Amino acid sequence: MDAMEMDPARNDQLVLVDALGRQVGVASKEQVHREGMLHRAFSLQFVRMGSAGLEFLLARRASGKYHCAGLWGNSCCSHPRAGETPADAFARRAWEELGARVVSLQEVARFVYRAELDGGLVEFEYDQVMVGACEGELHPSLDEVDCLWWVSVEKLARLIATHSELFAPWALTVLPMVLAHVRSGGLFEDVCWGAAL
Repeated sequence: MDAMEMDPARNDQLVLVDALGRQVGVASKEQVHREGMLHRAFSLQFVRMGSAGLEFLLARRASGKYHCAGLWGNSCCSHPRAGETPADAFARRAWEELGARVVSLQEVARFVYRAELDGGLVEFEYDQVMVGACEGELHPSLDEVDCLWWVSVEKLARLIATHSELFAPWALTVLPMVLAHVRSGGLFEDVCWGAAL
C-alpha cells in the first residue's frame, strides 16, 4: 500500500479545469494525482504584524503526507471539492489543517503548476494564491503539519534564495509571489491587522 492509498481524502471529488481555470469535469483526488490531470487548487498564506514587522506563517508538511513530507510550504494548501465554493474550501482546510479561523483574504495570483512526485504521482494544478489573516490559537493537525513557524519577510526571502531544498516545489512559486505582492504595497492594511471579511 502506498502513501496515496492511505490518504483519507483520496476519494474526494476534485474539479478538473482547462488552462483558463474553467471546469471541465470532476475526478477523485487519487485519480488526478495518479494520472496527472489538471485540477483546481489553492494556496493560503497567512500573515501578521509581529514585533519586527510583517511575518508569514509557514507549515512543515507532516512526515506521513503522501508527497513532499517534511518540506516547508505556505500556511495551507488544498483543493476545493466539487460543488464547494472557494470561500468554504478555504475556511474548511484552514480549520482542518491548522485549527485556524480565516478572518480576511485577498487573491494575489493564479498559476499552473506541474511536478513529478515520488511513487509515480503528479501534481498538476491550477492554483489560486490567497493572502490574509487568521485568528485564534493555532492547533495544527499532526496528520497534516509537523511544525508551524512565523517568519519575517526578510528571513523568508533569504531562506528561499539559499535553502530552496527545504521547501515544497509549489512553495517556491507561491511564496515569492506573495513576497512580491507585499513589497509592492499590494497588501491591504485590514489584511495585515486581521479585520473581518
